[in-house]
Amino acid sequence: MTNNTTSAIQAVGLKKTFGDYAAVEEVSFLVPYGRVVGLLGPNGAGKTTTMRMLLGLAKPTAGTAFIQGRQYSDLNHPARSIGTVLDGGGMHPSRSARQHLRIAAAMSGIDRARVDQVLAEAGMAAAANRPIRGYSLGMRQRLALATALLGEPKILVLDEPANGLDPDGIRWLRNKLRAFAFEGGAVLVSSHLLAEIEQVADDAVVIAHGRVLAAGSLTDLTADYNGNLESFYLDLTANTTEVR
Repeated sequence: MTNNTTSAIQAVGLKKTFGDYAAVEEVSFLVPYGRVVGLLGPNGAGKTTTMRMLLGLAKPTAGTAFIQGRQYSDLNHPARSIGTVLDGGGMHPSRSARQHLRIAAAMSGIDRARVDQVLAEAGMAAAANRPIRGYSLGMRQRLALATALLGEPKILVLDEPANGLDPDGIRWLRNKLRAFAFEGGAVLVSSHLLAEIEQVADDAVVIAHGRVLAAGSLTDLTADYNGNLESFYLDLTANTTEVR
């Protein structure tokens, strides 16, 4: 199968095994520009492993992932193409948020002026010079999101970005993702907060036991459930509660 260059992200038959254990099996989906796509599934369903394969952090046993029509390793300037929140962001506890972002900018050839811009955008300006070790989980999440936005990418891949955010932070995240998609960007976001996904996502991909159970627009997927994502999700995954 050839890559679809009109899609921001394309997963084609992704499979990942660890010995005899299949973490992901035959996962395929698209993330178009101008859309927020929620990646949903029970704990251990294969969501994070799928994201890691998209980002070149895990080599697929089979299948291919494309970012802007290329594999991640072939992107000329990854930080300018795709921003990510995954695995805690690699933050050194002794550094400040400003130092962390300046290092990230220097490594990716990004103008240093972007540091203060994303600090303000993420609501981190007041804490910019404090050591990260003193940050709450929510503050670390805001810094991770600021790092993802540093290169002004057109694509975001976010693994549980609302984890630890307070209500104001969740509202900020929701508005940011909606605005990002409205301006033509593409977002793939995993979350266990179904009510939040219902408010922010256009589409959903539901994974369980490493396989896609359903994919499509939220309107279509929840049509038989009066538009209620939670009812649809619970019905679909009723027999998939095994932690893998």
